[in-house]
Amino acid sequence: MAESWSFLDTSEPNFRPLVVIELAKGTKKETVEWFTERIVDKKSNGGAQLLVKPLVTENGDETIYLVGASHFRLLLGAEAVGLVKECNDNSMRTFTYSSRKTFKDFADDNHSFLTMAECQYIIKHELENLRAKDEKMIPGYPQAKLYPGKSIVRRLLTSGILVQIFPLHDREELKKLRYTWYGRVKVGYQPLDEVRCYFGETIALYFGFLEYFTFALLPMAVIGIPYYVFAWEDYDKYVMFATFNLLWSTAILEVWKRICAIMTYHWGTLLMKRQFEEPRPGFHGVLGVNPVTGREEPVYSSVKRQFRIYLVSLPFVCLCLYFSLYVMMIYFDLEQWALDYHAENGSTFSSVMLFVPSIIYAVVIEIMNRIYRYAAEFLTSWENHRLESSYQNHLILKVLV
Repeated sequence: MAESWSFLDTSEPNFRPLVVIELAKGTKKETVEWFTERIVDKKSNGGAQLLVKPLVTENGDETIYLVGASHFRLLLGAEAVGLVKECNDNSMRTFTYSSRKTFKDFADDNHSFLTMAECQYIIKHELENLRAKDEKMIPGYPQAKLYPGKSIVRRLLTSGILVQIFPLHDREELKKLRYTWYGRVKVGYQPLDEVRCYFGETIALYFGFLEYFTFALLPMAVIGIPYYVFAWEDYDKYVMFATFNLLWSTAILEVWKRICAIMTYHWGTLLMKRQFEEPRPGFHGVLGVNPVTGREEPVYSSVKRQFRIYLVSLPFVCLCLYFSLYVMMIYFDLEQWALDYHAENGSTFSSVMLFVPSIIYAVVIEIMNRIYRYAAEFLTSWENHRLESSYQNHLILKVLV
C-alpha cells in the first residue's frame, strides 16, 4: 500500500455522520476526552483515525457523539477489512487503494463508491478494534481495568460508561428505499441490491430468502388445495403428496444454495478473506504479534480454548439435553394422566384439564430456552474464540442442539 496510515488526513470539509456513540450520563470529562482522543488519533499511535463531533442536547449535555471518516480514510479502511468489489473486467477482487482505478465506478470524487452499509461497517470495525496499549485502567474509573490488547469499547460497555453504538439512518436514502420497496402498489421482485446498499448483505439475504421461499411454496400450496377441500379417504393420494413435498423441499433447498451463491458473489461477500479475519472485539489475551499478518494483536492459547470447550461446554450441553428429554418425559406422563382423568370423569373440568399439560410444557420450554440461550452465549464468550465466524459457529451449534 503506497499511502501510509500515519499520513492519513483526518480533516473532512463536509462531515457525514455514520455511526452514533452514546455515553452514560455523568461520564467524567477526562474519560470522554481520552476516548475521543483515541478515536481521532493516528493508527500508528493505536487510534482509529476517525472523525468525531459531539451532539449537544437542549440541556447542554454531551453524551451523544457522531462518528464519521474522510473519503480517503474509508478507502483505506475498505482495504483493511478486505472488502471485495467489482473490477472493470467484471471480475470480483479484494479492494486495494493502490489499484483503485481498476475498480468499476471508482472516481476520486465519487463518494458513493462505497455503500452506506460498507462505510458503517468499516467505522464499526475500527471502533471495535480499538485496543489498550499501556493503559492500566480507563481514566476516571480505576475499577475499569485495562491491559495491553484489551478491547476498549468492550470494557466501556461492560463498565456501563458506553451505553450503545449504532449506525445512523439517512432519511433521504431511506425515503427512496421505502418508495421502491413497498411504497407503491406493484407486483414484482424486491430491490435487493438497494436493500443491500443501505442495510448490508445480511439483511438483504434475509429478505431474498423470504422472497424465494414464498415463490417456492406456491406449487406445494396449489397442489395441496384439493387435499384440503376434498376429504379423500384414499391414503395413496396423501402418500403421493407427501412424496412430492419431500422431493420439492430438497429441490428448493439446493436451488436456494445456488441463488445464494450468485447473490453473495455479486455482492462480494463470497470471496472475502476469512483467513485474515480480524480478532473479534470480545477476544482477549496477552498482546503479541500475529505470525501470519505481522500485526500486533491479542494472543491466547488454543489448548486452553479446547479444554474449555470439551471439559466444560460439551458436558454442560449434554446435561441440558438430558434435562430437556427428562422434562419431555414428564410432559408425556402428565398428558397421559389428563387423558385418564378425563376418561374417568368426562366433565367440563376434566376436558379443560386436557390442555393444562400442553400449557405448562409451553411455559417451561420458553423459560428453559431463555436460560439456555443465555448460558450458551456466556459459555461461547468464555471459550474466547479469536474470530467472529468461529464464535458464531460454536454458538449456533449449541443453540441447534
